[in-house]
Amino acid sequence: MALVSDGRFVEDGWRRLADEETLPKSGKAIVSLARLEHALANLPAGVSLGVNLPNTTEPASLAAALPRLELIEIAFPAFADGRGFSLARLIRRAGFKGELRASGRLLADQYAHALGCGFDTVEIPDDIAGRQDEAQWRAARAAHARTYQRGYVAPGSILDARRKAAAK
Repeated sequence: MALVSDGRFVEDGWRRLADEETLPKSGKAIVSLARLEHALANLPAGVSLGVNLPNTTEPASLAAALPRLELIEIAFPAFADGRGFSLARLIRRAGFKGELRASGRLLADQYAHALGCGFDTVEIPDDIAGRQDEAQWRAARAAHARTYQRGYVAPGSILDARRKAAAK
């Protein structure tokens, strides 16, 4: 898997745990949603905690865990399944400030939209990374410096910029 951050392929400092694996005593660990409650109760304070969510997760079910989570990873089982984008927006609106990661079959063409929905990083399979190199992801990030929606890519929107220019 390749991890894209700011249009570049970067090293992933997080470790994804299988449900049967012992919880670590240090480092950064990603657990499944089924294991989240157990991890919250038993993980030492020095361990950074992340959770992997299906794109069908109800955001309200995470409310109590949000302050303890440093990473939320949302699964994208297919590039045409956009439910993860909606889930990301809802999680950001709920106040999550940590790293939000899209994981799965996303394409570089979807990168600007992912950033606009609040994602910080995108994890893609090696076959997609082989077809769409770092240069394509960088270009996709740079292609849309502003959007019509107020989001997370840049402060303001195209409409805000037009209103500001008209007021001068």
